[in-house]
Amino acid sequence: MSKIALGNESLVGSLNPSNKKSYKVTNRIQEGKKPLYAVVFNFLDSRFFNVFVTAGGNKITLYNCLEDGAISALQSYSDEDKEESFYTVSWACGVKGNPFVAAGGVKGIIRVIDVNNETIHKSLVGHGDSVNEIRTQPMKPQLVITASKDESVRLWNVETGICILIFAGAGGHRYEVLSVDFHPTEIYRFASCGMDTTIKIWSMKEFWTYVEKSYTWTDDPSKFPTKFVQFPVFTASVHTNYVDCNRWFGDFILSKSVDNEILLWEPQLKENSPGEGTSDVLQRYPVPMSDIWFIKFSCDFQFSSLAIGNQEGKIYVWDLKSCPPVLIAKLSHNQSKCVIRQTAMSVDGSTILAACEDGTIWRWDVITK
Repeated sequence: MSKIALGNESLVGSLNPSNKKSYKVTNRIQEGKKPLYAVVFNFLDSRFFNVFVTAGGNKITLYNCLEDGAISALQSYSDEDKEESFYTVSWACGVKGNPFVAAGGVKGIIRVIDVNNETIHKSLVGHGDSVNEIRTQPMKPQLVITASKDESVRLWNVETGICILIFAGAGGHRYEVLSVDFHPTEIYRFASCGMDTTIKIWSMKEFWTYVEKSYTWTDDPSKFPTKFVQFPVFTASVHTNYVDCNRWFGDFILSKSVDNEILLWEPQLKENSPGEGTSDVLQRYPVPMSDIWFIKFSCDFQFSSLAIGNQEGKIYVWDLKSCPPVLIAKLSHNQSKCVIRQTAMSVDGSTILAACEDGTIWRWDVITK
């Protein structure tokens, strides 16, 4: 386990907005009656930077963000299982560059949708319980990782439908895994976090031959020699409660628990003793009224800023480039009173979307002076 480095006081951001940028509501869509748990812009393909996808109930819906606040529905997928409730969705790519959407939820099956053909490309079966988050490897967007209630993280190839690696066991999570994220530049590395209060950093480096094999495998995917990885390279305890969202910020990690704040911290791994090291908490970004789990934040493509909703339907936009932290804006509207489960920032951060518990999508756009 990592130890918290002592003697270093972390810097806490002020909740007085700098109003460096102002945003206004430009649209509100009532998608349905079911809660929306996820909303994600496509950051993989510049042709589709304005396209986003939502997940809620047994539905996945694709939209286009147009000029002047307009939003147009592009396509919608309803799962054949009426009991399905999707919690998470991620953009991915086939080897030929065709856009995929991968979605998972309460049933534990990941549906990979081929957007061009409007068909299910693969159904990834393996998790023993619900899927809480899916993330895509930005440098190899056929690879996705999934965090599950079954205490495991799995690595899949969405092109071939193969489960390549399973991260679970002796050194793994001891409760639901709630969030995962690939390192932005180190292709072998990812972080996971969950209800056991820990954040774990894993390496796939010594198992990379399995990843390569997953691209050329022609036999039945169930016969692939899936490898179990039992030990992470690092385990951190910077939170004392459920950790429901973690994102790499360079070599640092942004993570949030149910303590009304997001932490920015540095994992300092010991080279020769895997699993050990220290965690240095550098900055704290307060988020009032966010002490329930499954509230996820998002960043723009350059990681200049971060947006997170709360239980009261407000959004806090934090500047990630300033030290101590600066609150860019606090967004509120008298009709937005519901829990915001996830936000999505556009590539340049000029648009912020909110997916809400009451089935609404809110769109905020930066006011250009």
